[in-house]
Amino acid sequence: MDVKVNDILLMKKSHPCGSKEFLVLRSGMDFKLRCQGCGHEIMIPRSKAEKNIRKISREDEN
Repeated sequence: MDVKVNDILLMKKSHPCGSKEFLVLRSGMDFKLRCQGCGHEIMIPRSKAEKNIRKISREDEN
């Protein structure tokens, strides 16, 4: 899966604050994600994150 820094991920499951959108801060074997609702940052293994991704949107898309 092609996930890059600054992509917005729409996840299947929501964060406890209610938001389903996360900003990618770092990608590699783990993802560092920031919740777009409350700003909380989490580290999650790539395999677990890729199962939960519903949609990837890039900021450079027109």
